Amino acid sequence: MNLGIEGRTALVTGGSQGIGHAIAAGLVGEGARVALTSRSAEKAAAIAADIGAVGFDYDSADLKGAARLAHAVEERLGPIEILICNTGGPPGGPPLDFTVDQWREAYDSLVLGPMALVHELVAGMRGRGWGRVVNVVSTSVREPIPNLMLSNAHRASMITAFKTVARAVAADGVTLNSVLPGLIATERVTRVFGSEADAAEAFELPTRRLGTAEELAAAAVFLCSSQAGYINGETLAVDGAMTRSI
Repeated sequence: MNLGIEGRTALVTGGSQGIGHAIAAGLVGEGARVALTSRSAEKAAAIAADIGAVGFDYDSADLKGAARLAHAVEERLGPIEILICNTGGPPGGPPLDFTVDQWREAYDSLVLGPMALVHELVAGMRGRGWGRVVNVVSTSVREPIPNLMLSNAHRASMITAFKTVARAVAADGVTLNSVLPGLIATERVTRVFGSEADAAEAFELPTRRLGTAEELAAAAVFLCSSQAGYINGETLAVDGAMTRSI
């Protein structure tokens, strides 16, 4: 299927590893001009070169950095038409043990950071009559995950934020959607559980295996397509039937 995004410029934050890297590679495979970010300029450049993208340094918690990043990418690759917001999760722990500073840091990273890029880029998308924004969230927005209080709370707020913005920009050809990864085989999951098999057993996954980053990326890339133009303000779980909620 031709997704209609060849030649379009895409920005993928947190694109140097895991899910973000798989999405960046998927977009490159569809012919998009892709910028990916990492906190390390050297790492971003090296990883990007491997897949035919361009690397930029960026920290999603640096709210003033959104304008700088957008300008740098557009100067190099042209107007950004696809935005993938992908940020790592904050630390876990007992739900009432987090400090006010930890709450604020998580809010900056998971809410204000992505919204800073949305504010920076959506106006241009509306003016051009086409744009796609996809946020990588978590199935925790439907079923909170124990010990991930900060992620549960802040990621859930982004679902309603995207739904609100989607209604305001839908007539201009711009969509905002979210993908909800279940248990995906990444380095972080292996580090926490010891092995992919242990993780699958701990969560009693119906598939008896973890999802792959490429399977998650396929869903995200489709939401960036021309064919997905009437899918807007939605959340798509990619979890192998793990989530029980409707």
